[in-house]
Amino acid sequence: MKYFTFTPEGVQDCSVTAYLQTEMEEMKGREGAFDKAPAVLVCPGGGYGMVSEREAEPVALQYFAAGYHVFVLWYSVGEKATGFRPLMQLAAAMAHIRNHASEWKLDSDRVAVCGFSAGGHLAASLGTLYDDEKFLRVWNRSDRIRPDAMILGYPVIVADEFAHKGSIQNVSGAEEGSEAYAYFGLDQHVDGQTPPAYLWHTSVDDCVPVENSLRFAAALSAAKVPFELHVFPEGWHGMSVCTRDVGCLNSYNARWMEWSIKWLNRLFSFEK
Repeated sequence: MKYFTFTPEGVQDCSVTAYLQTEMEEMKGREGAFDKAPAVLVCPGGGYGMVSEREAEPVALQYFAAGYHVFVLWYSVGEKATGFRPLMQLAAAMAHIRNHASEWKLDSDRVAVCGFSAGGHLAASLGTLYDDEKFLRVWNRSDRIRPDAMILGYPVIVADEFAHKGSIQNVSGAEEGSEAYAYFGLDQHVDGQTPPAYLWHTSVDDCVPVENSLRFAAALSAAKVPFELHVFPEGWHGMSVCTRDVGCLNSYNARWMEWSIKWLNRLFSFEK
């Protein structure tokens, strides 16, 4: 593993932790030696008020063990979450990763975003707003930022009666019911070019209602975008990888991780 931190080109007040696959010295030149790997760019949650460590490295290490390069974005929150700042930071991270694909032996055509809760909103924002006119007015760069897949855990999606109001207010900087607030309901931005998605949620989530994932899945279905959705019958919000080290041991729900890896492997035609 090669482990380091960088700030994406063109943005401030954020950083990315990189976990790169590296070739074993004894395998160099041999048949089956390491060529290049796809990548997962992780956005931890936290209501756009903080960035959760529980949804950062514990997630990254599992995708890394599956053979992926992994990157974790530590983005702006609180008062600095407005004005598309976290989305510009994520877009810049995606551009930076693809711009260094040759150096890092990374497949620039197979880069997924993965997010949880408000981080799921951020990841899904890149998948739905990457070509949005309003966002492009502030982004104003020609980099290829559309993700090739989205993995969304108990994501904040809607801006209606099922919204996680704190997240939408933080990212929009607007009050509930306003046009600026409603704009960040991502189900309304899905179209035929939205990347394929893997979603999971619990039916009893009392923080971010399951309707967020259900509405997004319905929008994807209407646009004929491939998706996979798992709704578990129990479990609270913020379960991350559902293991003891994140304080949410639940072996039943923990299957989401294995399934997401299999889903991504199938989509990317990849095996370690």
